[in-house]
Amino acid sequence: MLGFLGATTLMLVAGAPWVLPAGGADLRSPENVVVSIIDDNFILKWKSSSESVSNVTFSADYQITGMDNWIKLPGCQYVTSTECNFSSIKLKSVYEKIKLRIRAETGNSTSPWYEVEPFIPFQEAQIGPPDVHLEAEDKAIIINLSPPGTKNSVMWAMDSSSFVYSLVIWKNSSSLEERTKTVYARDKIYQLSPETTYCLKVKAGLRSPRKVGVYSPVYCINTTVKHHLPSPENLEINAENRVYVLKWNYTYENVTFQAQWLHAFLKKIPEDHSDKWKQIPNCENVKTTHCVFPQNVFTKGIFFIRVQASNGNSTSLWSEEKRFNTEMQTILFPPVINMKPINDASLRVGIGAPKESEDKSVNQLYPLIYEVIFRENTSDTERDVLEKRTDFTFSNLKPLTVYCVKARALIENDRWNRSSVFSDTVCEKTKPGSTSQAWLIAGILSAILLFPAVFYGVKVVSRCINYVFFPSSKPPSTIDEYFAEQPLKNLLLSTSEEQTEICFIVENTNTITTIEETDQIDDNHSRCSSQTNRDSGVYSNEDENSGSKIGEEILRQAAV
Repeated sequence: MLGFLGATTLMLVAGAPWVLPAGGADLRSPENVVVSIIDDNFILKWKSSSESVSNVTFSADYQITGMDNWIKLPGCQYVTSTECNFSSIKLKSVYEKIKLRIRAETGNSTSPWYEVEPFIPFQEAQIGPPDVHLEAEDKAIIINLSPPGTKNSVMWAMDSSSFVYSLVIWKNSSSLEERTKTVYARDKIYQLSPETTYCLKVKAGLRSPRKVGVYSPVYCINTTVKHHLPSPENLEINAENRVYVLKWNYTYENVTFQAQWLHAFLKKIPEDHSDKWKQIPNCENVKTTHCVFPQNVFTKGIFFIRVQASNGNSTSLWSEEKRFNTEMQTILFPPVINMKPINDASLRVGIGAPKESEDKSVNQLYPLIYEVIFRENTSDTERDVLEKRTDFTFSNLKPLTVYCVKARALIENDRWNRSSVFSDTVCEKTKPGSTSQAWLIAGILSAILLFPAVFYGVKVVSRCINYVFFPSSKPPSTIDEYFAEQPLKNLLLSTSEEQTEICFIVENTNTITTIEETDQIDDNHSRCSSQTNRDSGVYSNEDENSGSKIGEEILRQAAV
């Protein structure tokens, strides 16, 4: 089998041989020693350097890291050929590092040991071809693959469900029309022609660590004749509100349909999973080419869906299996926004579940974030923020100003960048800020305190103006005409000069004495004294003669 595979063997660089006492000078160590590991097959190969010596055998030892002693390598003791199989070696792990050594022996003579560089079996192992089993339909081939290695493989024990299979298929009549595709361990090859011979080959591989195996032998098979009742075609599934709608094409009438689903991860398990398919609710015995079922039928994940047609006792083959990823089909509903003003000119925003999906919302199946658009109502400048919280606050806003907000839901860490549509826009007016309130209170208090002072000041100024410009009393016209030479304002406003007041005392109609009284700065009132007909000499005025004349004029007018 190894010769058929033509696998590249592992070349291990030899270390410097070390020598034990040899029984013969002509017996030399083996050369070109290589180790070939394919799946669980461990093969040690070498070339003899003592062809001229007869009856030569070879023996090998091994040592695992941490061991001090060498142990005889099983299957490689006293071998007469130039290779041996040591697959029966007991290893605790295929990740352990192993050292090998080999020598030639004849009679009592031995060659020096040839020591091989240490290696880790898993790192050096190659992936062999999978076993392939085929079944034919009219337009498809069913393929069943067994993973590389034995049933109880030690090498691939941790990777049996991690293999990726690559298949090459072609019509036997034309190898130029090759199709290459990735398949599961249990899969179907669709879009083939009835009654046609197809050939294929398969190889297995691992993505991590990256390993590529060798192709299997070529297998050929004939597809069957065309089935009398065709299979449904062109399956399509879409999410609408809280339901899925499954549609398909079919040309015949008077038939019923049924649909089934399967977890995609079962395809990776190299077992028969034909009994794992489950019926889709509301998609059994339907007479239309579509059916509707609730979204909660599927949890988050990847599934396969298939449809079959029936007509009485006759049924079609199952349709091509449609791969269905719930994450790709999920519809996100727009959130419900609630906004209200709070103190200090701030707005508190709350994000709620959409009303359409309050009962187990599809939105609840995934961790969501929200894109929030916030702007002043009279401005086109928008603030775009991402929020994981459903309750947050916009602070430091303008008092008594209208702001608007809208939001949409997005799935966090979503490689497909799905999102809902934006919610309805909600607008709200901010309250007065604490600074505005403080200024308002301060203004009111200041107005209350300043009003009495302003009122009193206005009253005082008004009295002064009235006193100066609008006196309450005037002297009689008979007296006022004698003071025309001295303006009234000079009498009221002049304080820098002494003011004199002329008094007339009439003792009898015959005698009138004119008295001049000088207002001293320190006196509070004017004094008038009665005198005799003659002048006492206390009051004098350089206008005495004119005063006498004035007095005489007054008496004359009085007599009249």
